[in-house]
Amino acid sequence: MTVLIAGAGIGGLTLALSLQEQGIPFRIFEAVQEIAPLGVGINLQPHAVRELTEMGLADRLDTIGIQTKEVAYFSSQGGYIWAEARGRFAGYNWPQYSVHRGKLQMMLLDALQERAGRNIVEIGRRVVGSTDLDAGVQLLFQDGSIVTGALCIAADGIHSALRAQNVPHEGPPKWGGTIMWRGTTLADPFLSGGTMAMAGRKDQKFVVYPIETQPDGRQLVNWIADLTKPADYLWNREDWNRQGQLADFLPYFEDWKFDWLDIPELICGSTAVFEYPMVDRDPLESWTFGRTVLLGDAAHAMYPIGSNGASQAILDARVLTQSLRDHGLAESALQQYETTRRETVNSIVLANRGDGPDKILDEVAMLAPDGFDHINDILSDDSLSKVAAQYKTIAGFDVEGLNGRPSLVR
Repeated sequence: MTVLIAGAGIGGLTLALSLQEQGIPFRIFEAVQEIAPLGVGINLQPHAVRELTEMGLADRLDTIGIQTKEVAYFSSQGGYIWAEARGRFAGYNWPQYSVHRGKLQMMLLDALQERAGRNIVEIGRRVVGSTDLDAGVQLLFQDGSIVTGALCIAADGIHSALRAQNVPHEGPPKWGGTIMWRGTTLADPFLSGGTMAMAGRKDQKFVVYPIETQPDGRQLVNWIADLTKPADYLWNREDWNRQGQLADFLPYFEDWKFDWLDIPELICGSTAVFEYPMVDRDPLESWTFGRTVLLGDAAHAMYPIGSNGASQAILDARVLTQSLRDHGLAESALQQYETTRRETVNSIVLANRGDGPDKILDEVAMLAPDGFDHINDILSDDSLSKVAAQYKTIAGFDVEGLNGRPSLVR
């Protein structure tokens, strides 16, 4: 019998590669007719990079991303708050990467096709439901066709049809009140050349980091401008391809010209801007529904705070692979995976609603709304580092814990 995977995003492809590596039979279905490198920048934390490294993908990953050296926080006036090293620069055995989401997906797809065959991903196959059988599960597709297998893995994203089938009264994703405008701009390196910088506060924040270095030394810089809107604001359904308008957000950042980065110049240098509402879904009390289980955004869509969405999908895939090895293609494998993952990831979803490690910006803005001469005039170094340490423990990538734990797939 075969594992049926609905969705060829980052989580679904990582699962397929892991199952292939372990000799576990699978089929993977993708709704779109052609997989294209959509999206903008994301970050992969060391715990996810460890998994990709153990899958033999380290060299490929290094060619498509930039190793993040540090994350740095600044006030709305551009004042330096605090910075901490990241990845290998912080003592991890693995790097953190800033990378284009589409390039990461295509890298995973290329690796899977090389290892399992060019036609391994069945495109244009939109899953609309699943039904348990006496000794298996049946997937129903939009075109009316049916496929039977042992288990179904719903890796079909934030709008998962399989989640909707099993949680029918949930409704659309929850909007947290923030709109993000995202883009990429070719620019000279700023700060360390591998810095992920965040400036402002929750209701008006700018995030920026490089995702690619050009032969001439310039970098493709990913940026995100966040603005909180009133509760009655008519936000658009999330779509990475929705064109954004500079007039909707640039005026709020036009005086953010800092000695370390000219933010309005960076925004205006982008070839395209995308608008996206910051949404997530409420944590579920169960991910397992008979022979179907949720994975990645279908299980735990979260705000893009703390750089954890893609990383947690990769961890899901690896833990599920080990559970299938331990228990075989049985419902007990799905339950073991859920037991290992659900509480941990649900806590990250809730932490991100509280602004995750970025809440230090809000504290500084509250204590010094007009800026400061030196951050230690208002906050100690210990207070600053405590916020980051707490989040890393919740998300499972504290240095000692990650470096010391055994492999997820053994």
